[in-house]
Amino acid sequence: MNDKATSFRPDNAGAVTLHYILDPLCGWCYAVAPLVQAAHHILPLELHAGGMMAGANRRPVTPQLRQMVEPHDRRIAQLSGQTFGEAYRNGLLCDQSALFDSEPPITAILAAEEIAGRGLDLLARMQTAHYVEGRHIADPLVLRALACHIGLDGPAFDTAYATQQGEPTQAHIHASRELLARVNGAGFPTLVLERAGRYEVMDIMGYLGQPSAWLDRLAEVSRSGS
Repeated sequence: MNDKATSFRPDNAGAVTLHYILDPLCGWCYAVAPLVQAAHHILPLELHAGGMMAGANRRPVTPQLRQMVEPHDRRIAQLSGQTFGEAYRNGLLCDQSALFDSEPPITAILAAEEIAGRGLDLLARMQTAHYVEGRHIADPLVLRALACHIGLDGPAFDTAYATQQGEPTQAHIHASRELLARVNGAGFPTLVLERAGRYEVMDIMGYLGQPSAWLDRLAEVSRSGS
């Protein structure tokens, strides 16, 4: 994620790019993760993290939060086959010392992208850490450990994290929300195909659990532009 990734301008006319508007704490983004990973193998992918639980919207874990997310988690598991671990269900969601804050993991994604172009890899690792392992992905020490786990250099990650923290992350969130509004996206996740200055919101939710059909649809749209 760089200036180009956050600006959403058609400066690569003729090329095809998939823009992914997401939040690292969005359960439905976890649901589409296998489809996004599959798409990344065939199309350039740019990440735009929207800060669903950043700033004034960050949330401490409470019984009310647990009651809110559990039905969604069950539905996500049913439709997508994604796993929700015991450490998440009966650990993290019961830990009232935990804070759901999107901003630190977004900063980490920006840092991973800056140093190695691996923002999507770190996002996937963070989603597993959160939803399967029940780890606190708003904790910078946890984020550093996850970055190292995917093979990023620890000191380089520390430097990039410090560079991206605060205003750069907030500017990225603002630009991502502007993009979401511009394309009339319904929320997180939103996938937008850019081709020759034209933009099309893709119906990724209709392909949960169907990666082959999703890739066929992407290939069709990429060829035809419709």
